Amino acid sequence: MAIDGRCSGRGVDRRSVVRGAGVVAGGLLLGGLLDLGTAGEAYADSGQPRVYTRREWGARKPRRRGRILDRRPDRIVVHHTATANVTDYSLDHAFRLSRAIQRYHMEHNGWNDTGQQFTISQGGIVMEGRDNTLPAVHNRKHLLGAHVYRHNSHTLGIENEGDYMSVAPPDALLDALADVCAWLCFRYDLDPGRAIVGHRDFNSTNCPGDRLYRALPRLRKDTAARLAALRR
Repeated sequence: MAIDGRCSGRGVDRRSVVRGAGVVAGGLLLGGLLDLGTAGEAYADSGQPRVYTRREWGARKPRRRGRILDRRPDRIVVHHTATANVTDYSLDHAFRLSRAIQRYHMEHNGWNDTGQQFTISQGGIVMEGRDNTLPAVHNRKHLLGAHVYRHNSHTLGIENEGDYMSVAPPDALLDALADVCAWLCFRYDLDPGRAIVGHRDFNSTNCPGDRLYRALPRLRKDTAARLAALRR
């Protein structure tokens, strides 16, 4: 999924996003019925990396609160933003990135909020994406996102800053991505070898770029090593 639409293809189930609800096979929508807390709260559990909350990066209020499903996700989908590769690895830049993604998704796409659950800058800074993501992970529930066409009901999306068609992702980003994936696998009891996939595994798209897609075997291996340490 890209913030400029270049690789998003049919990556979003608009029925469940534009209308803010939608029909979700195999999952009961609990949004508005289950109060899991606010995104500004810190949910420090075993293995959780530093995740900057929506409040910290200055998110806009969503049009509707994030919807929670009574099921766990079974896939972690890796995306790239297909935006320019940068050398600014600062926190300020990362926060501006999250705000730009949210602005594009809400104003250009007409969505309720930013589509993905997490965003990682090229400097390896991890940020909460869609509203209610951190409470959902903490409670081992699934927040309905908007990042993979026809597969939002069972997948988590991680947006990685950069264009990785011909350029390899920075080590800082890959390390942060492995940390996040290990934590999510730990929370949801997932096998990294099966759970971690690229956007193109579900939809007709270049996302997450050829170089990042080729890095997925390494990511699965690194995630598995981190996960084994968490489970000791």
